[in-house]
Amino acid sequence: MSGLISGCCDIASIDSTSGTKLTVELNLSPFEQLAFSTIRIECDLASGGKSTGTGFFFKFADQGQKFVPAIVTNKHVVNGSTNGRLHFTVAKLDGQPDVGNRFLWHVKGFEHAWLHHPDPNVDLCIMPISSLITQAALQGKNFFVIYFDWSLLPSEPEIEDFVGLEKIVMVGYPNGIWDERHNFPVFRSGVLATHYRYDWNGRPEFLIDCACFPGSSGSPVLICDVGQVHTRKGLQIGESRLKFLGVLYAGPQHTVDGKVEIVPVPTSSQIVSRSSIPNNLGMVIKSRMLRQFDDLVSQEKAQTESKPADP
Repeated sequence: MSGLISGCCDIASIDSTSGTKLTVELNLSPFEQLAFSTIRIECDLASGGKSTGTGFFFKFADQGQKFVPAIVTNKHVVNGSTNGRLHFTVAKLDGQPDVGNRFLWHVKGFEHAWLHHPDPNVDLCIMPISSLITQAALQGKNFFVIYFDWSLLPSEPEIEDFVGLEKIVMVGYPNGIWDERHNFPVFRSGVLATHYRYDWNGRPEFLIDCACFPGSSGSPVLICDVGQVHTRKGLQIGESRLKFLGVLYAGPQHTVDGKVEIVPVPTSSQIVSRSSIPNNLGMVIKSRMLRQFDDLVSQEKAQTESKPADP
């Protein structure tokens, strides 16, 4: 996803057989590119219900010209699911997005297709999609995907330069709402509710002041400043900044008896016997927690490559 700020993205897809990057120049603004960075996740639950959530694309085990493509979401989005559906945008022959041309991928045993974060207290999981890309290519389909990568994570000096009340953007599918005709997500805006420099209550998390509705679980949260950047050094006119801060997973809610509870952002709207009131805050896992997946993917890749070929 490099080149976002310039409006020219240099990665649109990967070679389905080798995992090699294919370079395609795209005249898309940062926000237009973000519209292709997320994916709508639909689940059939073992309980008989259905739910929706948000995933986004990330490059793991990135070696410069090769990487492992994956979808990132929350564990609770896919837990208890039997079948799943993923909505991909198809790429044209020249590598540009064929907006409105959607490829619906059905995945059986959906819950077991995901790798969970090694820390059980971190509500994140990933699905490597190299095999899906390969299978789609065999059917004559190439996906148009914009990937997040490590360059989007804020560095320590950049974090130190945050003023504390940065404006944020969240991309996803609140209440399952989306532009179905064009396969586009919904953009929400807000501000940081806690200073990103400090881990909320000692956990690798922070709070945002933003409406977080069912279906928003797994949404990426970003700073996306175009044309001006406000830092501790002052207001910088003509500058732009895009930083991937984290992944929404939960939100505090007030119960009718006045208690405040922290609950995962639900994946569906359900009738419940206990009333609770969202207080317009969201809890977000910091993006640095994805790094453990990079180690996990690299280890699994090495183990696979070291296995002898079938005779």
